[in-house]
Amino acid sequence: LVVDPRPAAMDELLTFHKDFYIEVVQRLSAGERFDSAGMFGFSSSGDNPIYEGMFEAALLSTGASVQAAELIADGTVTRAFAPAGGLHHAAAGHASGFCIFNDPVVAINVLRKRGLRVCYVDIDAHHGDGVQNAFYRDDDVMTISIHESGQWLFPGTGDVREVGEGSGKGFSVNLPLFPYTPDVVYMEAFEEVVVPLIKAFNPDVIATQLGADAYVHDPLTHLALTTHGYEAAVKRLGSLGYPWLAFGGGGYDIDAVPRCWALVYGIMLGHEWPDVLPSGSTAFLESGSLRDGTVEVDDDVLNQTRAWADQQVEEIKRRLFPLHGIE
Repeated sequence: LVVDPRPAAMDELLTFHKDFYIEVVQRLSAGERFDSAGMFGFSSSGDNPIYEGMFEAALLSTGASVQAAELIADGTVTRAFAPAGGLHHAAAGHASGFCIFNDPVVAINVLRKRGLRVCYVDIDAHHGDGVQNAFYRDDDVMTISIHESGQWLFPGTGDVREVGEGSGKGFSVNLPLFPYTPDVVYMEAFEEVVVPLIKAFNPDVIATQLGADAYVHDPLTHLALTTHGYEAAVKRLGSLGYPWLAFGGGGYDIDAVPRCWALVYGIMLGHEWPDVLPSGSTAFLESGSLRDGTVEVDDDVLNQTRAWADQQVEEIKRRLFPLHGIE
């Protein structure tokens, strides 16, 4: 089932975003210029440049994620993928990190309005700060972010100690990783903390941000996943058996992103794609196959990244497992 996207409605955006911010985006998109644009995260030289039609584009990507959430909530489908979504940095009143509207938050609010509990899992290399902040005091949404540590990468947040506040204490989970963390270390840590916490929370829906920028050759990040590690993480999430809402996200290696998201689409369909790429794809892809070949990992890198990951895993277990009855 392929559905044409629709723009998000104003009342949908207002479940998270401030009305004055929505107006600012609309005015800037229409060509109006004013000195206070920087107050809302926009500039000509930063991550959020102003361009004609950005309001309409952001409405469309957000609306697609909302539609995917509605299809899940209505029981029309059990799995839905909105690859243009996953813009997880946007705040209620300002743009951030290439993100204008936070479609995961707006889509999750659709599910919450139906009384559904949601576990949001973010495997983008950057911390999912905007989504975490939106639900930081809530206990009906668990946010789990696996990312390169903020010590080395934007947005500088996502420490293990960020666990939620008030009713939401214990429902924000962060697994920050050391630069150059490879597949094997990533998946060891994933199995140790992500899977048990999802199972303990036992959501009605799992929502995943599947940014492909943890890829080993991504120019903006420093993790070292190959298509094998990425595929393993996505398959594991799909194996848990929950209704599954998926968003795209980051990814700046234009050879890796289409291959990774093709793997996502196949996993969600329950179809194993062959490694042979379609005819014509070599016009824009350098890789000779869908999946990477074998990648060797230096012992020093393996030991250093594993020692760091083990430390983060133990801290998560100490802080969060008792709150969810996990022994």
